[in-house]
Amino acid sequence: MNLHSYSRHYPKLIKLGLPILVSQLGMIVVAFADNIMVGRYSTPSLASASFVNSVFNIAILACIGFSYGLTPLMGALFTKGEKKSIGSMMRTGLVLNIAFALVLTGVMTVVYFNLSHLGQPEELLPLIRPYYLVVLAGVIPVAVFNAFAQWSYAITNSRMPMWIILSANLLNIIGNYALIYGHFGMPEMGLMGAGISTLISRIFCAVVIIAVYFRSHAYREYREGFTHSRFHRSEASKVFSTSWPVALQMSLETASFSLSAVMAGWIDALSLAALQIIIITGTLGFCIYYSLGTSIAVYVANACGSSDSRLPRQVAMSGYHIMLALMVMSSIVLALFGRNLIDAFSDDPAVLTLTYTLIFPLVLYQLCDATQITFANALRGTSHVKPMIWTAVISYIIIGLPATYLLAFTAGLGVYGIVLSYSVSLLSAALMFVYFFRKATA
Repeated sequence: MNLHSYSRHYPKLIKLGLPILVSQLGMIVVAFADNIMVGRYSTPSLASASFVNSVFNIAILACIGFSYGLTPLMGALFTKGEKKSIGSMMRTGLVLNIAFALVLTGVMTVVYFNLSHLGQPEELLPLIRPYYLVVLAGVIPVAVFNAFAQWSYAITNSRMPMWIILSANLLNIIGNYALIYGHFGMPEMGLMGAGISTLISRIFCAVVIIAVYFRSHAYREYREGFTHSRFHRSEASKVFSTSWPVALQMSLETASFSLSAVMAGWIDALSLAALQIIIITGTLGFCIYYSLGTSIAVYVANACGSSDSRLPRQVAMSGYHIMLALMVMSSIVLALFGRNLIDAFSDDPAVLTLTYTLIFPLVLYQLCDATQITFANALRGTSHVKPMIWTAVISYIIIGLPATYLLAFTAGLGVYGIVLSYSVSLLSAALMFVYFFRKATA
């Protein structure tokens, strides 16, 4: 297969993925700013944020993953020009996404009442508990926004969510500055200020995207399908069957990372703070990869509806070429400027010294992460999502968690072993996603 077979797909993948990339970079800036402000406020606040955010990443990414089930279904309808059918599916998807978020909120509430049993440093619990409740309140707004965002991506309009996210990011940074340190006449709230600012920005995203959907003349036909349709079990079953495997896959992947933060807390608060810094630094790669991954999923879904059976693989491999270039750039930035990025998070010499040692294992897993994100999204685009469950269970739970414990405690590598174990789980996931994607497009 010649290069032209792949290169002809580059422009449309980049065109759709670029606004998502800008959004993700904006989120990285907010994550950096959030953790820098919290880290410079106090090391206990940073360690507490590390634990809570790691635990909630499971719920937040489960919500995002559940919404991803809408993308290939709406993308296929968009190719056929069935706008009212997309609106109907949007209504069904929104109901299911809110219901899923309510279930997750209930689960995370149970976790809240058991925080004292998770082995975290006792002195951090007074900071962890109130921050946890504020983050808990943001689960449903995240679910609402992402359901509408997937509709926008499926109709190849990735710019609208981008502008909403960027506006919310700016609001979040200003809110952090005001509420963490007590500027602009606001009270000094420390870690709680960061939580309240994030909650406000998440509610802002949900409210604005709903307003755009229901007020813009350009989306009238989608809106008619939304308002005049009824809830059909067959449509709900179709959405649910493509949504829950992706949600479970992303939940289990995130759970392996989040439980590694719990293990870091078993070591000491210093290791927990260092892991938080390195995870936030690592989002530089992850968020960039996922922006292109969304683009790959949309265009693989479109390709699956064509008569050319080779097209889905061509699109996926074209996306992988771009992904490898992004991976190389991310790795270079992390290797050359990792210390500079880390320095911004804390002025505690002990935290900084420990975090510097984690740069190598961070760079090491970038190729595995980029590969698994590419083919997980390519597989999602085919709507053959059931294998994602087994991939997640085997890679992240059966292989990943034991590897984390063995490297951290049995091998005595501590938090270095925790970050090193990410390469093990991500490599196994990458290999399995490649296999299942090739099988789905054979």
